[in-house]
Amino acid sequence: MTTAAPTVYPSPPSRLHAILLCSQMPLFLGALMADIAYYRSYQIQWSNFASWLIAGALVFAGLAMLFALVGLFRRRNPRPLTYFLLLLVTWVLGFINALEHAKDAWAAMPIGLGLSVIVTLLAIAATWVGMAQPRTGDAR
Repeated sequence: MTTAAPTVYPSPPSRLHAILLCSQMPLFLGALMADIAYYRSYQIQWSNFASWLIAGALVFAGLAMLFALVGLFRRRNPRPLTYFLLLLVTWVLGFINALEHAKDAWAAMPIGLGLSVIVTLLAIAATWVGMAQPRTGDAR
């Protein structure tokens, strides 16, 4: 009779890391909703809301990326690398989106809305990968 060694998975993120990671996603989603509202109504205040939401999301995403970078050196499996790269791409495109929203509201619209969609999808993917925990235990 052979016994399989228990599979070892990485530990879940710390509470602070989880809060930072889960806080960036609704802010990027809110910016996307504000961009959609601006696209439909052309009320400039929606573009201002989106700019502030993107700025807040970049703060949370940057701090979560710092935790992911530390986790990258602590663990020896490919998942933290994927998670870190997703956060890095999310932050870089979010920063470009913030620069787009810094323009005049009329000039930011077509590209800003597209970037908001892409950044929101990346934020959802990064949150999913960062918070997903596979089952632990023996192979049966």
